[in-house]
Amino acid sequence: MIFLQMSDVATNNEQEEIKLTAKDFATDQEVRWCPGCGDYSILKQVQTILPKTGIPRENIAIISGIGCSSRFPYYMNTYGMHSIHGRATAIASGLKASRPELSVWIVTGDGDGLSIGGNHTIHLLRRNFDVNVLLFNNQIYGLTKGQYSPTSEEHKVTKSTPFGSVDHPFNPLALAMGADASFIARSMDRDPKHLQEMLLRSNAHHGASFLEIYQNCNIFNDGAFFTYTDKGTKTDEVLFLEQGQPLVYGKDGSKGIKLDGYKPVIVDLEEGASKDDLWIHDEKDFYKAQILTRFFDDPKQEGHFPRPVGVFFETERPTYEDALNLQVEEAIATKGKGDLDKILRGKETWTIE
Repeated sequence: MIFLQMSDVATNNEQEEIKLTAKDFATDQEVRWCPGCGDYSILKQVQTILPKTGIPRENIAIISGIGCSSRFPYYMNTYGMHSIHGRATAIASGLKASRPELSVWIVTGDGDGLSIGGNHTIHLLRRNFDVNVLLFNNQIYGLTKGQYSPTSEEHKVTKSTPFGSVDHPFNPLALAMGADASFIARSMDRDPKHLQEMLLRSNAHHGASFLEIYQNCNIFNDGAFFTYTDKGTKTDEVLFLEQGQPLVYGKDGSKGIKLDGYKPVIVDLEEGASKDDLWIHDEKDFYKAQILTRFFDDPKQEGHFPRPVGVFFETERPTYEDALNLQVEEAIATKGKGDLDKILRGKETWTIE
């Protein structure tokens, strides 16, 4: 476990006078990812948006687990910790509970966050700590040389599954919905503008934000998401979600999606279908968000549905650290400082004669 301390920390007064840029969030460490890795783009976008948040560097902490993505704290000129496999969420929970004023970011991968760390991830989301979870999904174990991961597709041939995986993969956003995450979104490493927008939305949300980022591993799973990032196929394969706007995609917005009850149906706007009949996206609609997360993995759905990206769902509910601090304040107000020995002994006692 390595604790990384920010270099050249400015005082609060100095911070107010200095306008930070992306370069201020970069360190002097050599970035050691494979050339062409999608992590480079994600790192660049995070460094680009953080100055826009107005948060001083000394108030930011980036916690990672194990995996290629988990080298992230080394390359960010903030406080941070490269922790242990799957436990970044647990460590970040403790940090946020004890230092609620900090901006805490969790950088994890589909193996780190959904396999050994899966249990920690769902409990962090249900507790609703005010932290930002960035889950880099490349559908493979990159650091350990190409085994299949919890998000690898069925029949995936890898070094650990030479005859094809028989596992059913996780759907990260459906999992997050099931854990009652209060903010759920998806973006892609090869769409910098959209990724920056989703990072800023994640930061602005008060509560646990879960942002899945499609990230290309060009060594062990090259092209896993090219269908959604390549200019030649992107328009027909990606559905960009916009609050209050109809679900439209395809070349020149030629296709749309409407609801028949709670069943999504693809319509052709060039053949007479009306935009007035289309599904209007509402980030507050819990039930429709669940349908959106299942667009690509429900074999009973008719037609070929595009992959949604953007904010699927956002709601407001109390955060764990706010409730915890309120409880502590109420206990102090009503009972003073308290007697720890008395608390540990509990209310039940026995007399031995």
